[in-house]
Amino acid sequence: MACDANGTGRAIRAAAAVVAEHRAELVELDRAIGDADHGENLNRGFTAVLSALDAGPPETPAAVLKTVATTLISKVGGAAGPLYGTAFLRASGALGSASEVDIDGLVAALRAGLEGVKARGKAEVGDATMIDALAPAVEAAEAAAKQEGADIAAVLTAAADAADRGYESTVDLVPRKGRASYLGERAVGHADPGARSTALLLRAFAEAAR
Repeated sequence: MACDANGTGRAIRAAAAVVAEHRAELVELDRAIGDADHGENLNRGFTAVLSALDAGPPETPAAVLKTVATTLISKVGGAAGPLYGTAFLRASGALGSASEVDIDGLVAALRAGLEGVKARGKAEVGDATMIDALAPAVEAAEAAAKQEGADIAAVLTAAADAADRGYESTVDLVPRKGRASYLGERAVGHADPGARSTALLLRAFAEAAR
């Protein structure tokens, strides 16, 4: 089953709700290794995204994602705005003018988003960043898409499960990017807030797809 602009919009609204629900958790994760603004910034950004979607509902899935991208880039401070904005913008570009997203389109969008974040943030798996959640999520989505009888919900659930494991792995990593990298070994034992928010968004998308 494919996903049209309305379905894509519902997924984004679900993500916004999850960000709002976990705002305090993200703040506390960031307080341990950063400047404690990740939850507030992301929540402010997705609140603005909802307003933008309400003002003029986009007509294609790509247009929905482009609205998310431009809003996050303009409204979210710190690293999260440019990184998430780039992810959604690259994903939008991968979808083109299609009126619906099928499994192939979904996987292509996820891969494009990952490559955009890697290019923007210059991070790789093992650096204790959102890449540690997003990269395994994309690989899991690509593998799930090849399974017989796979649908969008199953692909996104596989991605979310992998993102959760990736997020948990950051607890044992020495950060090599971002503000947390200044702490070095002292950051070990603290999970990366960007990896957590990435896992939360993917889980929200998976739940919405069901």
